Amino acid sequence: MPAPERIPPRSMSSTPPTPPDAELLAHGELTVRGRVREASNAVLYCSVAYEGREAACVYKPVVGEQPLWDFPDGTLAQREVAAYEISEATGWGLVPPTVLRDGPYGEGMVQLWIEADPEARLLALTEDDEAGEGWKAVGPAQVAEDRTALLVHADTPDLRRLAVLDAVINNGDRKGGHLLPAPGGHLYGIDHGVSFHVDDKLRTLLWGWAGEELPAEAAGVLDGLGRSLAPGAPLSARLAELLTDAEVAAVRARVEVLRTTGRHPEPSGQWPAIPWPPV
Repeated sequence: MPAPERIPPRSMSSTPPTPPDAELLAHGELTVRGRVREASNAVLYCSVAYEGREAACVYKPVVGEQPLWDFPDGTLAQREVAAYEISEATGWGLVPPTVLRDGPYGEGMVQLWIEADPEARLLALTEDDEAGEGWKAVGPAQVAEDRTALLVHADTPDLRRLAVLDAVINNGDRKGGHLLPAPGGHLYGIDHGVSFHVDDKLRTLLWGWAGEELPAEAAGVLDGLGRSLAPGAPLSARLAELLTDAEVAAVRARVEVLRTTGRHPEPSGQWPAIPWPPV
């Protein structure tokens, strides 16, 4: 976490770069190069090669998933792919290309590797009482035994879009480390395995817009999602391959609530609002 200071955030690009063909991730030969040790589940860093093309990717085999008390076993990979499908339907391209496929350790999620820009600043701590221009306040954070600072996140269009996406998929784990600003300026969000629960489990660092009116762009996207999620529509049928009927119905319900209220959700008070650890 950055030390307390006031640095203007970079504005993020609204247009994602063109990703490699999905064929590369879905059909390419996976070669394991290493393991991401910080992750609680098995996360393997791989290369994938197909018909002369090659890219770096992440492979999360289902057999490497740790059991969770509130999610069915062996379903996190499917939820990651479902988040990608929803992201693509919005047109925002906030989730890296993601597929469900067989790999060296069985079925799992394979996702394009994104190198984050180390100079980008999306989160910060400040000793000021207010967030300041270009930032949104999340809340106080303890930085020492007898000292707190204000946790803030950048006020950018892409980050706000991600907050809307998280509300739609009911993301229970939007940590700071799951925000990947790419060198070209586009923002990606990763690690969506604990999403799509039927109960409200939204936990995020992006509460800065809580209760505020949704921007017109988001309202239009939600209208489109509502149509795409109608029973029998292609997106609805795709999600039915990855989630339970009740979970797909809950996605529809959350979209409808956002469309009806026209506002960003607020913490429910029934579930910890911020994930731990936050970064």
